[in-house]
Amino acid sequence: MNKRIERCTMAAATALGSMAFAGILSTAQAGLPPVQQQGSVQYVSGGIGLDESEAMKAAAKDYPLVLTFAAQRDGKADYVANVAVTISDAHGKSVLQVTAEGPYMLVKLPAGNYKISATYNGQAQQREVSVQNAGSARAVFEWK
Repeated sequence: MNKRIERCTMAAATALGSMAFAGILSTAQAGLPPVQQQGSVQYVSGGIGLDESEAMKAAAKDYPLVLTFAAQRDGKADYVANVAVTISDAHGKSVLQVTAEGPYMLVKLPAGNYKISATYNGQAQQREVSVQNAGSARAVFEWK
């Protein structure tokens, strides 16, 4: 009888722990902007405000490409939005062309080499990244 009570108690504790973990995930994802899609590429753009910024940082591990945008203002770097972003594959074909709605952009791309062009206030910058099957490639764009 004691073993049976012990098993029931363990099952209840496991279920409560799973529900709490799911609650943490849904809370983190609740602050995440909606996933968008262009062609076969899914992306999330945003990060304005503390909740959304934290949600974007937490979700970054699930995206093969993480982009960050900032500009120097009064001697310090401030995050920026409204950045025109174009991502091209190794053959020069555009795979994504959007405007970042915040300082972070998370992009789901297949493994490969990509060229990223980001334009803010008329100033363009380019980065080349290699997206792998595991982990996240990161590129930071900072305008001075």
